[in-house]
Amino acid sequence: MATSSPDRETFTRSCPICEASCGLRVEVDRNARRILSVRGDEDDPRSRGYVCPKATAVKGLYEDPDRLKKPLRKTDDGWEEISWDAAWKLVGERLKAVRDAHGKDAVATYIGNPIGHCASGLLAVPMFIEALQTERLFSAASMDQQPKNLTSSILYGAMWAISIPDIHRTDYMLSLGGNQLVSQGSLMSAPNAKKQIADLQARGGRLIVMDPRRTETAQVADEHHFIVPGSDAFFLFALVNVFFEEGLTNLRHLAAFTDDVDRVRELAVPFTPENVADVTGVPAEATRRIARDFAAADKAVCYGRIGTCTQEFGTLASWLVDVMNVLTGNLDREGGSMFPRPATGQSEHHMWDGSEFELGRWKSRVRGLPEYEGQLPVATFAEELEEASAGEERARALITICGNPVLSSPNGARLAAALDELDFMVSIDIYLNETTRHADLILPTTVAMEHSNYDFLFAGTSVRNFARYTPQIFEAEEGLPNLGDAILEVAARAAGTEGHVLDMMLFEGMLATLVGKPGTPCEHVSVDDARAKLPTEPGIERLLDIMIRTGPYGDAFDDANDGLNLAKIAAAGHAVDLGPLERRLPEMIRKEHGRLKLVHEIFEQDIERLHESLEARRQPGRLVLIGRRQLQNMNTWLHNLENLAKGKERCTLLVNPEDAKQLGLADGGEAKVSSRAGSVTASVQMSDEMMPGVVSLPHGYGHRESDTRLRIANEKQPGANCNQLLDEFSLDVPSGTSIANGVLVEVASA
Repeated sequence: MATSSPDRETFTRSCPICEASCGLRVEVDRNARRILSVRGDEDDPRSRGYVCPKATAVKGLYEDPDRLKKPLRKTDDGWEEISWDAAWKLVGERLKAVRDAHGKDAVATYIGNPIGHCASGLLAVPMFIEALQTERLFSAASMDQQPKNLTSSILYGAMWAISIPDIHRTDYMLSLGGNQLVSQGSLMSAPNAKKQIADLQARGGRLIVMDPRRTETAQVADEHHFIVPGSDAFFLFALVNVFFEEGLTNLRHLAAFTDDVDRVRELAVPFTPENVADVTGVPAEATRRIARDFAAADKAVCYGRIGTCTQEFGTLASWLVDVMNVLTGNLDREGGSMFPRPATGQSEHHMWDGSEFELGRWKSRVRGLPEYEGQLPVATFAEELEEASAGEERARALITICGNPVLSSPNGARLAAALDELDFMVSIDIYLNETTRHADLILPTTVAMEHSNYDFLFAGTSVRNFARYTPQIFEAEEGLPNLGDAILEVAARAAGTEGHVLDMMLFEGMLATLVGKPGTPCEHVSVDDARAKLPTEPGIERLLDIMIRTGPYGDAFDDANDGLNLAKIAAAGHAVDLGPLERRLPEMIRKEHGRLKLVHEIFEQDIERLHESLEARRQPGRLVLIGRRQLQNMNTWLHNLENLAKGKERCTLLVNPEDAKQLGLADGGEAKVSSRAGSVTASVQMSDEMMPGVVSLPHGYGHRESDTRLRIANEKQPGANCNQLLDEFSLDVPSGTSIANGVLVEVASA
């Protein structure tokens, strides 16, 4: 929606920076190609005018003078701009040569976090993977939410079947490893989380936060308990133990289709609150009271986020969050943990192809780590490129897509060296950064203001169902593709064809899957009739229109139907509210038996590892590292924006004052932080918000390379790369996720 005057137009759109996807009002002068202002959209039914500082990034990214707009090729004399025709030709020649000479797996690819915020990129990725057929696919997932994806695959049959706290109706929320006031509710998309928590408390509800740091969210909670990093599985098992010991379980509606409850009881027996108190740091009496209060609440929900995922037992902690909600009957229940229903239909049962969950269909060449959902753990990334590690079977070419793994993955220095061994590297990215500086070719794409978008992924993690389409505001420079088109073009050129061929294959394949097929909402609609009602131009609009029309709220290609299509959503100008979360079990369980089986051999095997780790965790004097979220940051990709980088240094080492005294550290002084993997130096910031024995560095910093084009980041917020302290050999074993919280470190004055 736009309102206008000769030199001022106001557009409403979605903020594409974090999961909350808040509504924005953006005032522009399109003739001058300028953004005049960015503010919250008061009429948006989800965010109601709220925005955080990151909203200004839509202006900052568009205007950033360091942003690339033409292809860059590396030469012996430095970087040079080349034409798009020359760039696409180079991609095709070099990637095809590697594939022809060494096979499909000689081409590796890495996909970064920003793709989750771009519908064109998300919709292009399946075809990209299909075209390349490589077994060497890496992504940021195994540094983030992959344990939750894995447990969802096992329990419900789909990696994105993640239940979300129904914060609007709950009475009691137990939060572990999340900082909603900063994240706006990661895997719980909730604009203005502070108000949502205040509303919970105003109606008599309570928020209990377990965190080794007294975070911004902990400060407004009804209770905050310090918990030792990496011990969440022990604590959650102790709560489950109390449920059974004191007869507090009540599966309610879930009892009719839930199995393995007795086995969960057996597995929980050793984990009494008293037995794990010295490991978790949570007194036994507090654990017992939390268990009783949770079970007694009329509507309760347990929520775990990145702190529960990126730890030694991330899979078990993620599983136990679901177990908590199941045993108290709070899964798939108002005020508990519920499953969103996106308008694009990706969580509908008819999208299941009938396949059962598999882990490890192939393995990495060097360590033999199993794939999950087509991906290998990013912890294996460097070694799969190195001749010394992988030999003749190494990857010889690499495609990176809007990611900066040199900063965001473990032991980035090793990865940086491995990148220089490649025969060819192409990066789809808007920056010459710490990773893309190793590329032979960088292909920039449009930014948010230059392409249309749809809140695709995060409609599936929202605390209330919604749909929203965002139109393009500015025309892009000639040749500059959107992310989806660039992804398809690279894959096509590697396969010896062109991007429009893959785009048509994607379109026709989606039509054949969703229209005229038995068991789908449009089984009686012909493909030809459906095609006639869809946009004719290539791109995401026609793909989205298919998905929306065939989705749970769609018009099924019937003009007399008052259901949704893309045009109706676009015409709304704001998010379309589709109502509160509703019950979806057991229908959405994508398994032939249709039952919720709580225990799987993967969990049982890892519980043995959990037992084995008890004694090591009882050793005194352990000092461990955790990360932290910051309101002005989004992983590695907003540090070069003037408005968000200004102010005091943010990449500081938070240390409890008592620990600082024992370690000889001074507030504002320098400290050397060392681990088995490496060491970094950071400024010390003493704070009693830290649990004793725990220090914290934020993720995504380390902008210190002279041959990047990140002027603002390098000058104003360079910081220390905490991932240099992460060991690529330390993993949550089932999911292959790297351990970023609970890392053993030594700290000394620098």
